[in-house]
Amino acid sequence: MSHARAIALVLLASPAIGRHAAAQTPPPNEGLSPGSVSASVYTYFLPDYHDYVQPTIMADHAALHLEARYNYEDLATGSAWAGYAFSGGETWRWALTPMLGGVFGSSNGIAPGYRGEVGYWKLDLYSEGEYLFDLSGESNHFFYNWSELALAPVEWFRCGVVAQRTRVYQTDRELARGALLGFSNELASVTGYAFNLTERDPTVVIALALTLDR
Repeated sequence: MSHARAIALVLLASPAIGRHAAAQTPPPNEGLSPGSVSASVYTYFLPDYHDYVQPTIMADHAALHLEARYNYEDLATGSAWAGYAFSGGETWRWALTPMLGGVFGSSNGIAPGYRGEVGYWKLDLYSEGEYLFDLSGESNHFFYNWSELALAPVEWFRCGVVAQRTRVYQTDRELARGALLGFSNELASVTGYAFNLTERDPTVVIALALTLDR
């Protein structure tokens, strides 16, 4: 799929989700409230690499956080995670989930990681990261990170900036930066990301997410 068609898909799908929104859905990778299950799929449309899909499933019960990812640390690679969630604040809202994961597949190793968020008014700063201790050797250790700073002027819409550090695909930039545009309702969200906008052919990512309370 071309990048133009990928962007068009976001623009067509987003109003259908946002039009009937009753409450702001958190970003797909944000820590969830106790008693919830969520699934998200990030589809990467890459200019100099084949496109791929990155699914994630998360489950929370009280403070316990469980998670499974695929194609996150490397292609044809899965990871399983467990963590403990902390949160607090009213005017300044915050949440932090330290985690430990096992990585297996094309890459193998142990990875301490985290999910964290700070919110104030209609602004939200979200970050997730991990450091992979690759069993194949110290030279393959790597720090992964995805961070977003977003403004939600209304409950069903958010926009902002995003940054990513990954080794799933190779680029000339160690840290990819871009913009995001998202729409949501109480159950689902769709967010479009465009990285390296100054380049002739930027990287486009479309994220679809579904959250269910148990």
